[in-house]
Amino acid sequence: MREIVDGLLAWRAAGVRFAVATVVHTWRSAPRQPGAAMAVSEHGEVLGSVSGGCVEGAVYAAAQEVLETGKAQTHTYGVSDGDALSVGLTCGGTIEIMIQPDVALLDLDALLADIATGRPVATVSLPDTQLVVRPDRVDGTLGDDELDRIAGEQARGLLAHGRSAIVTACEREVFVQSWAAPARMIVFGAIDFAAAVARIGKFLGYQVTVCDARGVFATPARFPEADKVVVQWPHRYLESTAVDERTVLCVLTHDPKFDIPLLEVALRTPARYIGAMGSRRTCEDRLTRLREAGVPEEALARLRAPIGLDLGARTPEETAVAIAAEIVASSWGGSGAPLTGLTAPIHG
Repeated sequence: MREIVDGLLAWRAAGVRFAVATVVHTWRSAPRQPGAAMAVSEHGEVLGSVSGGCVEGAVYAAAQEVLETGKAQTHTYGVSDGDALSVGLTCGGTIEIMIQPDVALLDLDALLADIATGRPVATVSLPDTQLVVRPDRVDGTLGDDELDRIAGEQARGLLAHGRSAIVTACEREVFVQSWAAPARMIVFGAIDFAAAVARIGKFLGYQVTVCDARGVFATPARFPEADKVVVQWPHRYLESTAVDERTVLCVLTHDPKFDIPLLEVALRTPARYIGAMGSRRTCEDRLTRLREAGVPEEALARLRAPIGLDLGARTPEETAVAIAAEIVASSWGGSGAPLTGLTAPIHG
């Protein structure tokens, strides 16, 4: 949708009706991923692609029918299907495509404006109805209050990481499409704990960067799950890279020559989570050094040190789970306490 938003805005401005076909599910070697979109106007013009050419002809015909009837359709194309073979889906994969008329897309002008300007927004779609989820509100309905609530919460979680997926809510499958770049996780310190944190960060949907000043340790071969490995002094890299309110910073260097200048910079950023590894003694010494460097108490209060929740972790992998658990809890206001015995809603 982001790829074709300018064309859709032009069609809206000209009063042109259209249908949008969106990939909502893929299996095996599918040509394009969920969220890929193609639009067909009432005049027969086409924007975008859902399969790189494999099924566009069939989808085009279905979109014209959707425009004529005003009713949404869902189609599945797989290599074993006669229809799929006839339109050339021979890659071995299967794709599910939902085709909706523009009239079924809630608050379309505002949605397109958000996508065009980069404001975070997500949609939760059934073929004939839709929720629009923004960080501060949810508009529309899927026809059931409980379905709206649960699907909206799941959409917020996916939006926080810039991910799209089919999710199950109230025993119904709905498609969540989000328009936001993945949140960043920057891991400082090229050690075995960092490799485990990078793996779990990638699993959670973050765009992961590992940074260390020591080139012999900071190599892509040692951190294959990381999207980027940077050889640079940590504080200099942090000063030069983008950090926003969704960014997670994990300082695993536990060496004053690295982490003091790094944390001075980190605590001035809007990062959502800043954690630093170290023993109790190391953390107390670090706080003393940061105070001596002039870091104010309100900034120090943002620092999670020692990093992670108390899970009794010992191995790098267990420690990574403890760190990830604290990140999730801090992101959504979780207490970190066992759910057993709590009476509050699981998703507050």
